[in-house]
Amino acid sequence: MDIFETLSGYGVVPVIAIDDAKDALPLADALIAGGLPVAEITFRTDAARAAIAAIAKARPDMYLGAGTVITEEQVNAASDAGAKFALSPGIDADILAHAKRRGLPFAPGIMTPSELQLALKAGCRMVKFFPATPAGGPNMLKNIAAPYKHTGIGFNPTGGVSLSNLGDWLALGEVRAVGGTWIATKADIAAGNWNTITENARAAVASVKELRKA
Repeated sequence: MDIFETLSGYGVVPVIAIDDAKDALPLADALIAGGLPVAEITFRTDAARAAIAAIAKARPDMYLGAGTVITEEQVNAASDAGAKFALSPGIDADILAHAKRRGLPFAPGIMTPSELQLALKAGCRMVKFFPATPAGGPNMLKNIAAPYKHTGIGFNPTGGVSLSNLGDWLALGEVRAVGGTWIATKADIAAGNWNTITENARAAVASVKELRKA
């Protein structure tokens, strides 16, 4: 199955900035315990590559991705560390081409129809809508996505998404999975609040299940 189809099945991708790679495995286990074996480890910290490598080695069945990938070097680092997919807040044709050469499924960030067309031209199957809430929220994405519905492109809204507005985003058929920064915050990771992260993951999974039944 395509990795982005797999992510769609979960409906939420925890977006994580981790400061210390030693926290990587407890974090992964906390998410898995909550029924959400998915993570986007962002290259916003120096520990990202080591954290991805640690999880990929010890928990190979986890659907592990790299986020905030904005250089070709980071594409290489993510791929070499074992990431199964990558995302970026913006779109860069050179990075997309490089990710394709490396065989790394990549979802670039878009905020306009023109950027979406660049992603389609590059053969992308999913894009990150970022920053989702400041860019206009679900109504803006609905209107941007409408002319491109026939292409089958999927969206991963990230930025300002929360458990309370999750339903507004998932109500859009084009949304495959939201980016969830609230599930495993830097503060909870640093404090070792693994039970909190597990409960956040469990609540997100339950909410997606209920929303999709409606």
